[in-house]
Amino acid sequence: MSTSLEFPIHFHGLIIHSDNGRWERSIRNDTISAGTDTLTGVQSKDVVISHESNVFVRLYIPKTPIPNRKLPTLIYYHGGAFVTKSAASPTYHPTLNLITTESNVIAVSVNYRLAPEYPLPIAYEDSWETIKWVAGHVRGNGPESWLNDHADLQNVFLAGDSAGANIAHNMAIRVGLNHEKVINIEGVVMLHPYFGGKDPIGAESEKNKNQKELIDFAWLQANPSGNGSDDLQFNPGMDPNLSAFGSSKILVCIAEKDALRERGLNYKKVMETSGWNGQVELMESKGEGHVFFFSNTSCENSRFLRNRISNFINPS
Repeated sequence: MSTSLEFPIHFHGLIIHSDNGRWERSIRNDTISAGTDTLTGVQSKDVVISHESNVFVRLYIPKTPIPNRKLPTLIYYHGGAFVTKSAASPTYHPTLNLITTESNVIAVSVNYRLAPEYPLPIAYEDSWETIKWVAGHVRGNGPESWLNDHADLQNVFLAGDSAGANIAHNMAIRVGLNHEKVINIEGVVMLHPYFGGKDPIGAESEKNKNQKELIDFAWLQANPSGNGSDDLQFNPGMDPNLSAFGSSKILVCIAEKDALRERGLNYKKVMETSGWNGQVELMESKGEGHVFFFSNTSCENSRFLRNRISNFINPS
């Protein structure tokens, strides 16, 4: 892959580095307004949590929350290789509505700032600030009434897809290392997690060699000042703090035709041998590609995936 400025660099259909040094997204960051969903009855609204950075969250609440009954809280991080998409993207809004109603949760979808304008670790810092903002409602006197009135903040889950799953993992590490115990994380849902590493593993050696090059290249664009493809935030196997992971259970979801499948399988092995005292569940969607569940929310595999998430959050 040439990085010469004589030619534009096309990365995974998401972003272009043109010969004049400008970055342009080849996929527009279209948005959809919050409100009441006609299919599920779920209500949503956008709340700015920092007027300095303009970071906001999109909050979701089920159609008929029961008065005086607290619901599990799901903090969700969107994907997009840290360079595209948002909490208001049409990609995410319908699925968050479905997860909210099917899992009966209060959902907090995080709109962190994007690279390359805001390179990593800014997305991580925005995500951490959101966790602290949510935690500010623990005593029922935070700035947002939906969380004060309906969110069980002793029963919090982190979740994300692709780059968002990467964020969820790194936030769980940070929660575990934080001596103030900012918030109690019951579980973490990793949907087709975006991880990598300098050395190829499994099918990355041959079958997915080109995809691996793109995946690694994407990471370097989002995190140009990091430690390359073996940065501990991108390659969990390099992180000496894995045993501090701040939750006792993880659900890892992979897809058979996803170039990131090997990294999801490897993540399970790495966590199980890290000294962390927790349990990893693995689910594989046969015949499917990366984050398929957004493009076809009604297919059997998408419904099965959301059901697995619901059972993970609400064990019988």
